[in-house]
Amino acid sequence: MPSSVPVAIELSANEREQLEAWTRRRTSAQALALRSRIVLAAAEGLNNTEIATRLGVHRNVAGKWRRRFAEHRLDGLTDEPRPGQPRKITDAKVEEVIVKTLETTPKDATHWSTRSMAKEVGLNQSAVHRIWKAFGLQPHRQETWKLSKDPLFVAKVRDVVGLYLNPPERAVVLCVDEKSQIQALDRTAPILPMLPGTPQRATHDYKRSGTSSLYAALDIATGRVIGALHSRHRAIEFKKFLQTIDREVPAELDVHLVLDNSSTHKTPAIKNWLAAHPRFVLHFTPTSSSWLNLVERWFAELTAKKLRRGTHRSVRQLNADIRAWIETWNDEPKPFVWTKTADQILASIARYCTRINESRH
Repeated sequence: MPSSVPVAIELSANEREQLEAWTRRRTSAQALALRSRIVLAAAEGLNNTEIATRLGVHRNVAGKWRRRFAEHRLDGLTDEPRPGQPRKITDAKVEEVIVKTLETTPKDATHWSTRSMAKEVGLNQSAVHRIWKAFGLQPHRQETWKLSKDPLFVAKVRDVVGLYLNPPERAVVLCVDEKSQIQALDRTAPILPMLPGTPQRATHDYKRSGTSSLYAALDIATGRVIGALHSRHRAIEFKKFLQTIDREVPAELDVHLVLDNSSTHKTPAIKNWLAAHPRFVLHFTPTSSSWLNLVERWFAELTAKKLRRGTHRSVRQLNADIRAWIETWNDEPKPFVWTKTADQILASIARYCTRINESRH
């Protein structure tokens, strides 16, 4: 049973300085700050009851931290490690789980689950989950990737990114692409409205009523979009879209177009038209690199906000809906800002390729 006589506390200059610092620092834990105030009050000669009254704590709390400081000094004020269940999973078992996850597959599946791995290594499902979480392993997930094989990849990346970050004067930069085969889809039953606790519901099946193709040119400076809808996407339609751009852009400005390597962009008819309109300059993205074209980001907005959950009983209704959405967008356009330099992009790709190569060997 602890003595009723409080332990006398005498502080060195360094101890007093540290205790006062703990009480002042905003980032200190409140528990540590309170313990420091208890010890400082004890050093003033106050008994435990007086300290409890001043600081609003129980006298037993004041006595506890007075004794802890007297026995262990400053180290006694920090929390001691709490007792817990001893570790049961060895490092060898953790290594076995990681190696099997990375280097093997189960007999009846393409990837491990927590249950199948637990059965394989003799652990419970929760233990496998904790190990995977600690090492960032997610066998249930798969992402897609595509590395361009364009021999001019580096030069094209520098050209397009340079255009984004340092657009030429007295010119407009337009990111151009077509979103082809947009389907006019109508659900087989009415869409049920959202209710409290219940999301909006639509049938999984639908009726097709034809397709439309959208040509779009995104102005990287203003975010405005020039759009044109056609039933097909051939060189003829692309030439008509170029003529639309020519009418929309003021004649005193040059026009720099960022576009992909579609065959419809390089036909003799298009080349002849471009030769007759020298203010148009084409900048091609590398093959398999649509991520470099900013208009793809705009297409994602169109898909998410209008097409994915929309219903259209005819192509005419679909086209009217898309035109109305473009007009609404252009009322308050929002440009997409490119931030990565060409060097940063190329360095990131190089690091990723290095990781892939190392993992294969």
